[in-house]
Amino acid sequence: MTDLGADQVTPLALPPADEAEDWVDARTREGLAAARDVVDGLRSDPPARTLDVLRAWDEAARHLADVAAVSSLLANVHPVEAVRSRCERAEQEVDRYVTELRQDRVLYEVFAAADPAGLDAAAARLLTKTLEDFRRAGVDLDEATRTRLAAINERLTEVGQEFGRTIRDDVRTVRVPVERLAGMPQDWLDAHPPGEDGLVTVTTDYPDSVPVRMFVHDADVRRQVTTAFLERGWPRNEPLLHELLDLRAQLATLVGYADWPSYDADVKMIGSGPAIPAFIDRIADAAAEPMRRDLELLLERYGRDVPGATAIDTADSVYYEELVRQERHDVDAQQVRAYFDFTRVRQGLLDVTGRLFGLTYEPVLDAPVWHEDVASYDVLCDGTRIGRIYLDLHPREGKYKHAAQFTLADGLAGRQLAEGVLVCNFSRGLMEHDHVVTLFHEFGHLVHHVLAGGGEWTRFSGVATEWDFVEAPSQMLEEWAWDADVLRTFAVSESGEPIPVDLVARMRAADDFGKGYHARTQMFYAAMSYWFHADRPADLTAAMRALQERYSPFPYIDGTHMFASFGHLSGYSSGYYTYMWSLVIAKDLFSAFDPDDLFAPDVAARYRDRVLAPGGSRDAADLVADFLGRPYTFDAYAAWLAR
Repeated sequence: MTDLGADQVTPLALPPADEAEDWVDARTREGLAAARDVVDGLRSDPPARTLDVLRAWDEAARHLADVAAVSSLLANVHPVEAVRSRCERAEQEVDRYVTELRQDRVLYEVFAAADPAGLDAAAARLLTKTLEDFRRAGVDLDEATRTRLAAINERLTEVGQEFGRTIRDDVRTVRVPVERLAGMPQDWLDAHPPGEDGLVTVTTDYPDSVPVRMFVHDADVRRQVTTAFLERGWPRNEPLLHELLDLRAQLATLVGYADWPSYDADVKMIGSGPAIPAFIDRIADAAAEPMRRDLELLLERYGRDVPGATAIDTADSVYYEELVRQERHDVDAQQVRAYFDFTRVRQGLLDVTGRLFGLTYEPVLDAPVWHEDVASYDVLCDGTRIGRIYLDLHPREGKYKHAAQFTLADGLAGRQLAEGVLVCNFSRGLMEHDHVVTLFHEFGHLVHHVLAGGGEWTRFSGVATEWDFVEAPSQMLEEWAWDADVLRTFAVSESGEPIPVDLVARMRAADDFGKGYHARTQMFYAAMSYWFHADRPADLTAAMRALQERYSPFPYIDGTHMFASFGHLSGYSSGYYTYMWSLVIAKDLFSAFDPDDLFAPDVAARYRDRVLAPGGSRDAADLVADFLGRPYTFDAYAAWLAR
């Protein structure tokens, strides 16, 4: 690994909660001012050497990234609404200035005149990417068009923030008598006592909605919770989504692309907009037979309780999928979750990834944090601190509702320590194994961010690869959450017994059930992501229903508007296909590991150093080929899907 010079830099000192608003305000003001000073120098008196031009530009980028990263994080996790709002305004200020820079013709001429001769590969790549940024921002267009593009970008930031805020804040509830929750785990019931009216409140947050949909025997309760979950964000987000789609289309066409998917795909591995539906259909075709096979089993079990049923929707599918796994594979999720105490799982995750990547995690008990739930660790490699991570893993009001890694600071050799945050919404007690897998997945992003924090350039620091590759390392890390020997190091019962090897084998077999129709469900989401942007339908619900009918094994639930809470329409835009694209690569990456020795140091170190540590300094396809010794293929994924 690169010598990070991390002993020369210190972690960011976050403020106490009651001082955060003023701190964010000052940090934003000072960061933007520092960036402007650097840019003004570039504009008025650019260095003679191209390398010095790039270094100055990178320093400005670092200042802007520092403001944007902190603002994005705290806007999604800080318990004080005023702080979240101030952070959203800071994000808007940074985005506005970035658009201004990328449309600055004087700056563009500085880079267009720069001689790439003598630059190393990473610096030459930075110059190419910077010129591409100018072009995609419309720097060569007339002043009126550039002004319109700036207004579009500013409004896109505002609409995206409001879209996400609506989802984050729209927590819905279903209130039912405790007797109608028969089937729920006792620890969950203990944590949800009835109110004075005798009713238990079930929220749409994951620690409530997921187990209720899996375990409650009462079909009407399952349907109420499922419907409430699918209705989050509606109707408020529907007009926002229309505006988002229209603005993106305008931006893309103004800078010379056929549509937004073409604009977005141009800088991804997939390369072109029309390649997206072709990939979606390829996966859908590959999953057709596995879907049919598994759906027959699901419907057969459902039909025993609902005679004559010819279809099953998502209000019942999760529950009956669990029953099939119990009856055909002898896997009871309530039995399984007894082995996954949250505290043990969290420590197990650190132990496993530490062993795999040659890292040590040291708790930082006095680190300033934004909430008492947050735990902080310094990350050490060979005794040297290379980063700091924060784990914010339980739900609360006003917090981001899904699971994601947020950047706090980009790592730069000798200049800045890599810092990242894992934001999730897990139970404080026992966890479903699916949530354990999710935790491993998201931690994969976090460790990627830290390990890729030893380079020279802000642009390539951390998870800075093409967007349709970023999920692959995290999807591959999920494999360690399925290995019996790995799980037995931390998955133990209350009495201290490790999870049985034969139970893990049955869990694996049970997990294979449904992967065909789960792949088709993902393609429904990917198709919605693409066609919403390509067609911009006037009736989003009707378009969603048509795509669900074409790709999903599960029919539409009347009166629901799932797209309104599909947050990836904001972040991933037309590129939700990337989850499956990455999974194809992840299966191929994992084929290089020995399933009988997942911690073999030679392959683990090669993967760490050749795939993760370079960050975005090379094309993702080249990183993968360097690790595998060949270009990646579809073969490993196809074999996994078919078995």
